[in-house]
Amino acid sequence: MNSAIVFDLLGVALFAATGALSASRKELDIIGFLFLATITGMGGGTVRDLVLGVPVFWVVQPLYILICAVTAAGVYFTAHLLESRYRLLLWLDAVALAAYGVFGAYKGLLVTGSPTVAVVMGMMTGTLGGIFRDVLAGEPSVLMRKEVYISAAMAGALSYVLAAGAGLTLPLASAVGFLIALGIRSGALAYGWTLPSYKARPGRNPEDIP
Repeated sequence: MNSAIVFDLLGVALFAATGALSASRKELDIIGFLFLATITGMGGGTVRDLVLGVPVFWVVQPLYILICAVTAAGVYFTAHLLESRYRLLLWLDAVALAAYGVFGAYKGLLVTGSPTVAVVMGMMTGTLGGIFRDVLAGEPSVLMRKEVYISAAMAGALSYVLAAGAGLTLPLASAVGFLIALGIRSGALAYGWTLPSYKARPGRNPEDIP
């Protein structure tokens, strides 16, 4: 099993866990756990494969469905033991974002050979599952939080692409991308790192416009 597949499995499992944690916060039944875990775990990768025009990964290998189901069941029976489920959700999401973002970049580069497409695929793969989860669960969207989120996935995917282009082996390039994405997202969660945000300005009066 190569390192890219490890990141793929890790991303799916951890995103599935965050989906199940969201279900626990909403006090859903076991089917709700399974649904949210599956959508979160496989949503980003599904969109990636559809955009790339390749067979959807979980249709080719149904093992991914089983991973999401087992993860959902595990969270269903253990979530009550956790002190802060939302805090854990955010940190698991950070690790999943880093892992899945690297795999998305790897697959994008493998399928198209384009570094630009690879970075976009990494961003999509690493973030869409979490966005789908929050929309469906009615949680405050990670996309709307001020801390760096999509930028972390972009940085990790770009780092992987640059490392691979520089001739690093797949495990080393994957590790570089993963650590950079995780480091940036972790800093955002721990220290509130943000990018400059847009500041609204008063509009001009119609009579002042030439």
